[in-house]
Amino acid sequence: MDDEQKDHLKSYGIAFLALKNGEEVDWLLNYHGGSFMMKYDQKIEEECKIRGVSYQVLADAKVNEIVTEVSDPSVNMDLVKLEKAPKMAVYSPKNKLPWDDAVTLVLKYAEIPYDVVYDEEVVRGDLPKYDWLHLHHEDFTGQYSKFYGAFRFAQWYTDDVKGQEALAHKLGFKKVSQMKLAVAKNIRDFCAGGGFLFAMCSGTDTFDIALASANTDICERMFDGDAADPDAQSKLDFTQTFAFQNFTLDMNPMSHQFSNIDVTTTRQVERTRDFFTLFDFSAKWDVVPSMLTQDHDKVIKGFMGLTTAYNKNMLKPGVTIMGEMKTANEARYIHGEFGKGQWTFYGGHDPEDYQHAVGDPPTDLKLHPNSAGYRLILNNVLFPAAKKKKQKT
Repeated sequence: MDDEQKDHLKSYGIAFLALKNGEEVDWLLNYHGGSFMMKYDQKIEEECKIRGVSYQVLADAKVNEIVTEVSDPSVNMDLVKLEKAPKMAVYSPKNKLPWDDAVTLVLKYAEIPYDVVYDEEVVRGDLPKYDWLHLHHEDFTGQYSKFYGAFRFAQWYTDDVKGQEALAHKLGFKKVSQMKLAVAKNIRDFCAGGGFLFAMCSGTDTFDIALASANTDICERMFDGDAADPDAQSKLDFTQTFAFQNFTLDMNPMSHQFSNIDVTTTRQVERTRDFFTLFDFSAKWDVVPSMLTQDHDKVIKGFMGLTTAYNKNMLKPGVTIMGEMKTANEARYIHGEFGKGQWTFYGGHDPEDYQHAVGDPPTDLKLHPNSAGYRLILNNVLFPAAKKKKQKT
């Protein structure tokens, strides 16, 4: 999984296929870019050839040599056993909106199966069926991604509002914001019960904002039919959030910003200098962030989104920063625990489309089979398959 690999992204699909077939997969952390090793299977070899994935067939002696090498206490490597293919769900609207979602694009490209769930399935309690949940580009505050200022006359926007309102009423809610809050609480409970949550773009900060504002109204009249609470800011409860605290809401309905968590409108970073760096964790001691940062490149091209990056001053204590632009005080890739579960937030919309605009065509991943930015998404896909290690004491 280093620079010798022809298709990094489809390699994850091969590992997932082996798990689905009941085989164990050894994830060799920091060994040639985080390679996968499994028992020889002719069908898997044929799939590698069909999918264009680079591989090597190893003799038992070589396998033992590799295991000895990565287990050596003096090297920053480790072996993690992946045991069972996680059951995947993607939270995504059923109607077609004029943008695509990086996670669904890469899951399809890597040939990793998943179910699509949305508000109705979440509210009725379907999430415990799954191990892993991805949040589509979403606005859990009920402000329709704050696209009102730019797109309120667009047909897709008015159709989305009508559809969301109809669904809210069908599920027994007076407002879309109330439905989205109920969804956010169900997702929170899913994570607390041991689920793995992965979110990108505005699915990250709006999730926390919705939880923090559960006891007030932050939506102006054009979003929910009545005025926002003028004292909403003082009523935020940061004890309810996963990642962020002490943030200030942007209550202007014509603004694209939700709060000062995101730095999209304040960052002074030229595109040619927009990179973020992955942390180098101890594979033997910090196993979780080591898995989530496996890559063939530690410097990742930056990319924008409705939510691009996080102001590090707004992070809660205990949040692990896995990727950052230190010079801009930005965190781009963060992780933490909630209850028995774990979550990962990844800023930006599409790792291979610097400034994806509404209406732009989807990224063709056939052109980016070695995308270091997309690999981070797939690390999160395999992460729930890992055998839990006993804590070192």
